[in-house]
Amino acid sequence: MAKRKIIWSNRAKIKRYEILKFYIDRNKSHTYSIKLNRRINKELRLLIKYPDLGIKTDIEGVR
Repeated sequence: MAKRKIIWSNRAKIKRYEILKFYIDRNKSHTYSIKLNRRINKELRLLIKYPDLGIKTDIEGVR
């Protein structure tokens, strides 16, 4: 079975960076951003394992 892969759009990559940067600036610390990034990665691993999680969209193959 082929391994699934999450494909990030450029906009999504930028938004993720902006979110993490926001919390670094707001909290004057990297601690929360590191935890948040770990949580995002954990959820992505779950999504790779169970690709039917999430709500279907009108775009085929996108949830």
